[in-house]
Amino acid sequence: MIIQRVVLNSRPGKNGVPVAENFRLEQSTIADKVQAGQVRVKTLYLSVDPYMRCRMNEDTGSDYLQPWQLSEVADGGGIGVVEESKHDNFAKGDFVTSFNWPWQTVAILDGSLLQKLVPQLVNGRLSYFLGAAGITGLTALLGIREKGHVAAGANQTMVVSGAAGACGSLAGQIGRLEGCSRVVGIAGTDEKCSILVQEMGFDAAINYKKGDVAKQLRELCPGGVDVYFDNVGGDISDTVISQMNQNSHIILCGQISQYNKDVPYPPPLPPDIEKIQKERNITRERFLVLNYMDKQEASVLQLCQWIQEGKLKVR
Repeated sequence: MIIQRVVLNSRPGKNGVPVAENFRLEQSTIADKVQAGQVRVKTLYLSVDPYMRCRMNEDTGSDYLQPWQLSEVADGGGIGVVEESKHDNFAKGDFVTSFNWPWQTVAILDGSLLQKLVPQLVNGRLSYFLGAAGITGLTALLGIREKGHVAAGANQTMVVSGAAGACGSLAGQIGRLEGCSRVVGIAGTDEKCSILVQEMGFDAAINYKKGDVAKQLRELCPGGVDVYFDNVGGDISDTVISQMNQNSHIILCGQISQYNKDVPYPPPLPPDIEKIQKERNITRERFLVLNYMDKQEASVLQLCQWIQEGKLKVR
């Protein structure tokens, strides 16, 4: 059977910015017959995520991420429909997902690596299982629950950087659902800021490309910052950390401003910011959602319930 697939064509270099030419679309073939324990699937959705920038390097910098190989098919979170099955758990027409889905139109996969999906849980919006009800939503929910120390009634203020992104937009809403009394987002356009406030229920949003971010933060978070959901790192994070309270918490989700640079993860803070962090006893531990897979099932059901109830808005 002839298929199309996307392979890694070249590496951008540890300090390089990725370009389209780093990938190549090509025709290939797969076996016509499915073996025992295998499933043939047609690809419906693929998730392209920030962590994949690290997989473009020869060394990903982390023990849990394998690098993509040159001229080999890329892979990541994906969803498809079963066309033929020789695995007891799956039948033709089932919707399935995997975290190691190849970027190709049709694939033959080991059935033991697949999970069956129930479309009704997300009102039929299958792609949500790669976003709000998938790893993205789990990262937001478990990050807040495991590292945010949010307590209902404690009058906490949360700031989210990269707040209009897939994870950040959910994190702000979940922070509110978990008990934060004030949620402020940081994003890069007026339109994004408007969506955060008008659609996602943030109290306020700052366009970091306009005006003085530190000044706006002081005005919007007069009691300081108790929880910081950090997606970006760099100057923005330094500004937020400088306004965090004693015994506050950073949820270290991502550092996207640093991903095209050859720096350790998490990137070290500038000395003056590190001094603030230590003096105020601010926690800043790396957070990896894969470490909490024992809580995955219950957490996905919680996310689906919020989506069904309209409490979690998804774009």
